[in-house]
Amino acid sequence: MTGVQVSIDPELCYGSWECVHRVPSVFAVVDGFGTVLPGHEDDGDDPAVRAAAEACPSRAIALGGADPRL
Repeated sequence: MTGVQVSIDPELCYGSWECVHRVPSVFAVVDGFGTVLPGHEDDGDDPAVRAAAEACPSRAIALGGADPRL
């Protein structure tokens, strides 16, 4: 079964690391910016991941393929 897709738009992320502080099991910092750890691309249905997306100051986290800018 596939969960809800989670991704980070590198064009929007400015490296606040809010996602990593909230859910280090799903997000990491690479070259100063947030990224989704391999194998966790379908963890968007996790309430903690949803909270991290809502708290992202740059609105760079997308859930379910949605445009994070909306």
